[in-house]
Amino acid sequence: MGVGSDTFCEPSALLLTVDRYSTVPLIPSTALGILLLIVAALVGYTGIRKYSNHAVLFVNLCLTVSALWCGTGLIHILIGEMVIQDDGIRNALVPGYSAFTLGLFIIGVIGLIQKEVILAMIAFAISLATAHEIAALYDQSFGHSAVGLNYLVVSFIGLYFGLGRVCEFLSKGKIIFPGTCLHKSNSYLKSETIKNDVVVVGYITNMLSASVLGCQVLGVTTKLFVGQVPWLWTAAVYQIVVCVLSYRANDSLIATFFGFTSILKFAEGYAFLFKLWQDDQPFFPVPAPIVLAVLFFILALFMTGKSLVDGIYLLFFVSYCISVASNSTGFFHGGAQGVSVAIFVASACLVFISLFNSIGFITIPTGKGIIKGFLIRMNTLTPKSDKDTQNPYLGYSKYSDAEILAHACNVVAAFAITASVNTSAPLATVVLPWIIIPGGVLQLLCGSISFSRGKTLESCAFILYGLIWIIWGLTRYGGLYGSTRGFGIAVGIICFLLFNGFVVIGTFFLNAAWFAFTLSFQLILISFLLDAVNSNPFGYDIGVTIIFGLVSFYCFLATLFNQSFERPQLPLGHAWASLCGFGQSNSICPHLSSRKTSSVRKIAEIMRNGGTCGIPTDTVYVLVAACNCPDAVEKAYNTKKQAKERPMSLWISNVTQLEPAKHLLSPLLWDLMQKVWPSSISLVIPRGEWLNLFGLQHAEKYIGTPQSIAIRIPDCTVTTHLIDQVGPIAVTSANPTGEADTTHHNQVYAKLGNKVDAVLCDGPSPENIASTVVDCTKIETGTLGFFRVGLVPKSQVLQLFEEVKKKHLKGQINDSFNQDETERNTFQHSEVTTAYDNAVFINDENENKL
Repeated sequence: MGVGSDTFCEPSALLLTVDRYSTVPLIPSTALGILLLIVAALVGYTGIRKYSNHAVLFVNLCLTVSALWCGTGLIHILIGEMVIQDDGIRNALVPGYSAFTLGLFIIGVIGLIQKEVILAMIAFAISLATAHEIAALYDQSFGHSAVGLNYLVVSFIGLYFGLGRVCEFLSKGKIIFPGTCLHKSNSYLKSETIKNDVVVVGYITNMLSASVLGCQVLGVTTKLFVGQVPWLWTAAVYQIVVCVLSYRANDSLIATFFGFTSILKFAEGYAFLFKLWQDDQPFFPVPAPIVLAVLFFILALFMTGKSLVDGIYLLFFVSYCISVASNSTGFFHGGAQGVSVAIFVASACLVFISLFNSIGFITIPTGKGIIKGFLIRMNTLTPKSDKDTQNPYLGYSKYSDAEILAHACNVVAAFAITASVNTSAPLATVVLPWIIIPGGVLQLLCGSISFSRGKTLESCAFILYGLIWIIWGLTRYGGLYGSTRGFGIAVGIICFLLFNGFVVIGTFFLNAAWFAFTLSFQLILISFLLDAVNSNPFGYDIGVTIIFGLVSFYCFLATLFNQSFERPQLPLGHAWASLCGFGQSNSICPHLSSRKTSSVRKIAEIMRNGGTCGIPTDTVYVLVAACNCPDAVEKAYNTKKQAKERPMSLWISNVTQLEPAKHLLSPLLWDLMQKVWPSSISLVIPRGEWLNLFGLQHAEKYIGTPQSIAIRIPDCTVTTHLIDQVGPIAVTSANPTGEADTTHHNQVYAKLGNKVDAVLCDGPSPENIASTVVDCTKIETGTLGFFRVGLVPKSQVLQLFEEVKKKHLKGQINDSFNQDETERNTFQHSEVTTAYDNAVFINDENENKL
């Protein structure tokens, strides 16, 4: 799959070559459009799949070409269904082709500068093809052959590129065709931060939507109509993709920006689509565009902290939203269209700057860090710098926080419904997109991201509110509500009221701002209920909507400010109640990804400084402390309730760490250790003076019992790498005594709270079963006992033991007696299994009973 995805342009280019070279179209428009949509999906998947490889030019070329063929395919379907005819074909295709011609040309130029010749040739060929398509739309006798020739070039280059990637894969990198090796961004290689590689696609899609409106004001097209909706909604969908990938790149501000712009694109498309069933232009109420202008302006202020260019760029959208709100015709007014031309030019400049700066050798100044340095020198605001340190919420995620966008979407949706709508013609007023898209679709997206970060309550709220905005928005403003009122609608709203009631109760344990946020939405649901039974007091619905909008706005501003600055912080209020674990401490607990070497090093540093950390293993999550930090070992020991019944075990990363004590251990035990480790097998061995070698000092008494100690080498790369850095570690389970094992990093802080100093996050545990605990205290007699049979079965342990014993036995071995010998030399500690939930061991008194 990885190889096949790299031949990204060949099928679609060959398809268009056949279609353009024929004087009479061989492929019906509808069929061609469907095929282009399928290819667009495959090309887009290729770009997203290569996103993590930081092949900037390849990823942006794939997604740009995918957007081109997606919009083209949709328009061809409309042509095939006779929705677009005659001059409408030119008015529909020219704006999109113009934007992609320039965008692909810029990508080609950067490809040549970066010496990505193959990708540059593909970009230039498709750019020339779209330019000739425009020429052919104005002169039927010109352009078709040139278009076919350009796509034929793309086909041959794509075939060469695909063969090169296949050969590289099959030869394991020994055979590489010239120009087929994807280069990584040099700026990424120089930086430890994650770089947002897809921001260029967002700028190109801004060019796309701006081109639709700009071509109208410049006279390139004669009208704005339904045929241009595919370009607008293609831009909107791809900007949501960019939004998600920006969250993946830990770039919340850019993700929020493209979430806002996607709202505009959907609204523009809706306005053009409205003319399908009514010739009159729709009416644009003032609140939604004004609110968006305010949100864009605030976001622009914070974006200047990244770079001045980004902040200035957002001001164009502030002007655009104001121009839409200044006239009742909205997007159809010349003011909005004129600002669109400026957005087109600014977006094209940012495409070039972003791609050029990704090369990394020479960069174009963008004012990066100027405002941030100024704030630091003023010593009034302290920008956040450590991206690995999170607030002590539950969990770690690959995605940055999406709460900023979620609260902003609630602001837009709340103020949008303050507009009055004619119940006989609700679609004539452009209110629906401002509710469904920001309040519904984007809220579902933000809710899923919050859930991935362990924010269960917040994700429930966002997903619930998203569903309500979608269902009620379509019912109320989509023409389904009408004059119908009654029991059915009231019952549905009551169900949502009950669900949100549980969310309101949950926010008692979060903070005051979230309580006010959910409670004010409960008031909105009550207004919906009163409206359903025709009992809504005059002005009540508008009043509670404004209250919810203002509360959401404060949550948006506070979240944005607190994520950007270390101090001061806008107050969110304290929780009115607390639960075990989460919410008991205001300290910062790092949640670090186990996939990063820097994270493991930071956990090691915390442990060397006397901290206790929750880490993943080959079984379940455990709480650990460095043996050479006695106070940390004591702290970890006291974390457990009834700790005396749950002594800690000792973990090492290599048997050689026990080399100084080898002479104190029996040869049979030593060989068994080398045979079974690393694995999920804990060996209980006699306690001895060798334990003093690890620097435990007064904390020695917390490891094992006075007679024995459990020890093992985990079969987990992350864990052993950590032990290599800090030395042997003392281990106990990461859960209070009597509770179930901790099988996910989300649960570590939830169960232990401020008793843990950091969490190394690795997602779900590979196994939900603990280790097998083997009694080796009587190994000299040739017998093994089992305190607990866990992940490794008893038979496998005995088989390994027999192999070790053979090395120590003299004479001929008769295999026919092996089974009897095995059964005779084993015993099971069934009565004390529960005493070894932490891979620990029993004392002599219990052994004598057995």
